[in-house]
Amino acid sequence: MLRSYRVLAISLASLASANGAFADPPKSPTVSPAKQVVLISFDAARDISQWQRSRALAKRTGAHFTYFLSCVFLLSPETRLHYAGPGMAAGKSNVGFGASKQDVADRLEQVRLAAAEGHDIGSHACGHFDGKAWSKADWLAEFASARRIFENAYAINGISPEPPGWRDFARHTVTGFRAPYLSTGSALFEALPEAGFEYDASGVSNGPVVPPTLNGTTRFALPLVPEGPKAKPVVAMDYNLYVRHSGGTEKPAMADAFTERAYQAFHAAFEAQYNGKRLPLELGFHFTLMNNGAYWNALERFADEVCAMPQVECISFRDYVARQRAGQSSQVSVGG
Repeated sequence: MLRSYRVLAISLASLASANGAFADPPKSPTVSPAKQVVLISFDAARDISQWQRSRALAKRTGAHFTYFLSCVFLLSPETRLHYAGPGMAAGKSNVGFGASKQDVADRLEQVRLAAAEGHDIGSHACGHFDGKAWSKADWLAEFASARRIFENAYAINGISPEPPGWRDFARHTVTGFRAPYLSTGSALFEALPEAGFEYDASGVSNGPVVPPTLNGTTRFALPLVPEGPKAKPVVAMDYNLYVRHSGGTEKPAMADAFTERAYQAFHAAFEAQYNGKRLPLELGFHFTLMNNGAYWNALERFADEVCAMPQVECISFRDYVARQRAGQSSQVSVGG
């Protein structure tokens, strides 16, 4: 059972209309408001059918997602001893490993396809351990394991042929991280820049905020959003809705009602920003189909509706960071 996830959101500054005063016509041109940004991500990224389903959703809506991959899913039962978490015996994981050599091969293919389609492949570490008490050295060791296994996944599992350029791709594609259980600490934030990460998405916040960049790492988070008949705040992630709705146990007979509640929560949170400051809205999901897939059904309804809107961009964390940093560089250049 996963632990409850915390909270946060990320945000873009909105542009207001420019209504400069002129003594005579013509009127000043109107500045278009900033587009509403929606950031949708998936943790663990295990099940092959959910890779395919999410990629299909992206294709029909024009969205780009972030997949936080747990590296143990790139190891088969026969190769699981290639991973040892900090303070753990080799071959131990809180979330298991790949089901088979073929399962790992299929997942690697999904990673390649998703990246080719413009999606963001991030790290969810390896064994899904709670690292809040880990040292900086522990985190660096976990990151090193994740990178080594990702780069050498074909060789480790005896999968051939290895695609040309795979290791270079694997070495450079992962620029972001989300901690298992959203469990963080000062040691993690010291380790992230040293390990080469540009962003972290493990934070929590009571509503949308502009993600700060601290020590070279942009820090995102999941927001609390109002949900249910009493509009009580809940973390905008499927697992938290699962716990809210059914106490973390399956109630398939209620799936349609839970889908509607989740959709209404997503849509209300979106409308609040779309008709307001247009701060980015972040939504988090897992590849697990909780309550008979209620939250994925709500996600698909929501994304089908909003991601194709002219004034909306459903983009990845990586693309958001690249855009913000490019804008900052331009401002520096212009400012001299």
